[in-house]
Amino acid sequence: MDRLAAIRMFVRVVQSGSFSAVAREAGVGQPAVSKQITALEAHLGAQLLRRTSRSQSLTEAGQDFYESAVRLIDDLEAAESRVGRGQSAPSGLIRVTVAPVFGRLYIVPRLQEFFARYPDIIVEFVVTDRTVNLVEEGVDLAIHNGELKDSTLIARKIARTPVITVASPPYLKKHGEPASPSELERHQCIIYAPLGAPRAWSFSGKFGDIDYQPRGSFRTNDADQIREAVLSDLGLAHAPGWLFAREIASAPCVSCSVIMNRRRFRSARSVPVADGCPPSSGSSSIFSRRFSPTSQASRFEARGKIRSSDSVN
Repeated sequence: MDRLAAIRMFVRVVQSGSFSAVAREAGVGQPAVSKQITALEAHLGAQLLRRTSRSQSLTEAGQDFYESAVRLIDDLEAAESRVGRGQSAPSGLIRVTVAPVFGRLYIVPRLQEFFARYPDIIVEFVVTDRTVNLVEEGVDLAIHNGELKDSTLIARKIARTPVITVASPPYLKKHGEPASPSELERHQCIIYAPLGAPRAWSFSGKFGDIDYQPRGSFRTNDADQIREAVLSDLGLAHAPGWLFAREIASAPCVSCSVIMNRRRFRSARSVPVADGCPPSSGSSSIFSRRFSPTSQASRFEARGKIRSSDSVN
C-alpha cells in the first residue's frame, strides 16, 4: 500500500463526501477507492469511516486522523512548492470576504499562525453579511454560507454545524428550561430578523417537524448581537452551534446551556459554519478564478476544521 496515496484518497473522500466522486477524479473504479481506505484502516488498526449504503461519516478516530492528514498534505505540498519553484514562500495581497462575527471568532485568532508561515502575504478583510461579487469587487476568497448559484467559481465545503437552542444558566435558573417548543411561549426569545422579518425556529421530534414563530422583546439581523444578548441573560436563541462553541466547551463553568436538543426535540436543520445567521443550506469557501485554491496562501481558511462541542446527540 502506498500510504501517502491512501492518505490523500482518504482526505478527498472526506472532503467530497463520496467514494464514487473520488473514483471518478482518480480515474479508477469505486472498489479501488474502498480498498485503499480499508487498507489504510487496517494499517492504522482503527475504523476511520462509518459506511452505509447511502452515506459515510467520520468516526472519532477518523476525525482526529483527518485533521492531521490535512496538515500533513498541506505541509508536504508547501515543501514541494518551495523546492520546485525555488521560492521560500508566496507573497502578495489576498482580499477575503467573511461575515463579521465568524471572522472575529474563528479567522482573526488564526492569523498569527498563518502569518508565521507566510510572512510575505498581506490579508485584507472585506467584512459583510451580504453575498459579494468576487470578480466585480476584486475579492480573492469568500467564506460563504448557503447554496451556491451556478458559476465558474471554485468552491470547497468547510463544514456543517447544528442549529441549537441556547440560553445562559442565569436566565434558565430564573425562568426555567423549556422541554418542548410549546413551552417557548412563556420565554423571551432573541429573534433573528433579516430584513425585519422574524425567522421561524424549526424543530423535529417523534411527531414530525415543527416551525415555531418566536416571540420576544429583542430582534436583530446581526449574529454578534444575538450572541451578546444570550450572554447578557436576555433570553433564548436559536442559532448555529459555532456561535456559542467556546462557552459550551467551557463546561462545567458554562456560559451557555444547550436546551431541547438533548430532549425529544432537536433542530430540524444543520447549517454552515460560515455565517452568523441560521440559514438553511450548505456552506463553501468560494474562490475567484484569478486566485487558485491550490495556491499555498489560499489554504488558511480551511486549515483545522472548526468543531464545536455542542454536537446534537
